[in-house]
Amino acid sequence: MCSGCNKPSVIWKNVGREKFCKDCYGRSITGVAKKSKNKPTTTKRIPTFSSKRAKKNALYSISRKKFLEDHPICQMKIDTRCTIKSTEVHHTAGRIEELLLDMRYWKAGCHNCHSWVETHPDEAKALGLSIDRLTIKK
Repeated sequence: MCSGCNKPSVIWKNVGREKFCKDCYGRSITGVAKKSKNKPTTTKRIPTFSSKRAKKNALYSISRKKFLEDHPICQMKIDTRCTIKSTEVHHTAGRIEELLLDMRYWKAGCHNCHSWVETHPDEAKALGLSIDRLTIKK
């Protein structure tokens, strides 16, 4: 008899005086066994963003929506790839620290143009669509 499910089955492991089938033993390792006297351990999730960054992201979401409404046409216009309607914001100087919310370095773009700029950084810099953040004067 399995100590976990109380059914007759092949015993997989003996733990002290308790005997477990394969399924119940797997649950007992993770702390979810039915007859376990210990409560399952709960793990605290690590936040995806710090509280400071979460606030910036909330502001960015609002600003981004307004920016795309004000700039409905792609500003990058990469030859035949462009679909004209802007759907994404390209950060020409990156998104670190204060640059995330600095609209001076934003460009509205369609998905195709934005993808091209991200995958061809040297050509994008030559066209003025990306800049080196080390050269920015604050």
